[in-house]
Amino acid sequence: MQDFLKYAHRYSRRLIIELKKGGMAVNGAHRRMVDPVYTGDVVEISFIEEGCDLVPNASLKVPIVYEDEDLVIFDKPWNMSVHPAADGVDDSLGNYFAYLYHNALTFRPVSRLDKNTTGLCMSAKSTLSAGLLIGTVEKEYLAVAEGLLPEDSGTITIPIGRVEGSIILRKPDADGQHAVTHYEVLARTTSHTLLKIRLETGRTHQIRVHFAALGHPLAGDTLYGGHDDRIPRHALHCASMTFPHPFSGEKIAVSVPLPADMRALLGESCPAD
Repeated sequence: MQDFLKYAHRYSRRLIIELKKGGMAVNGAHRRMVDPVYTGDVVEISFIEEGCDLVPNASLKVPIVYEDEDLVIFDKPWNMSVHPAADGVDDSLGNYFAYLYHNALTFRPVSRLDKNTTGLCMSAKSTLSAGLLIGTVEKEYLAVAEGLLPEDSGTITIPIGRVEGSIILRKPDADGQHAVTHYEVLARTTSHTLLKIRLETGRTHQIRVHFAALGHPLAGDTLYGGHDDRIPRHALHCASMTFPHPFSGEKIAVSVPLPADMRALLGESCPAD
């Protein structure tokens, strides 16, 4: 049964562990993961959906880019966390999700963004869709770096570790986690470079740390050496997502344009959407 779910239906290890607690039957009878499954068997799967325990906030407005019965993708603005902060603040994307679905669905973000990163952020609508989506989503970011990168494309391979004494800051660290960033230059101004970025790994603050390490921090990223005189936040935007639908397998691609504050950094050098 375990191999059937894993290889034929792409169930993750986490989903299989959840099902070991119950919620699985074959031909109406309980079956263990180690038991075989045969052609013609009827396999029934059920997960307990507990609903959302976040405080709904109807005053928030976040555009929805794509939605169906299994998932929703938002265009998250800057200055909005994905999850509520520990101090009980109720202005996160999770609080808007709780309002939108009347606390009937658990908030399960499949992709997360920093508070001041804008763009596409996906949440699954069930335990099963979340498990099937994890690891299948390909994302492209747009960023505006300070200065002019000399190469039109490149790959940054620099391990990243924590800064001692901080739970937030990261740094290049030979003993840190393996991290790989691929980039392509889309436009240059006299002072900034617009980049298209794809991550091979997903470390905390990876894009920000990598470009700061090159001597080209993101515009507005004061945490890593950037300047906020022209933009009040780090200039990073999740612009596109491509993924197979968790159940139909259909390829879905969504995108959102560069936000106005990042466009303003580029002026006439900003490419058309």
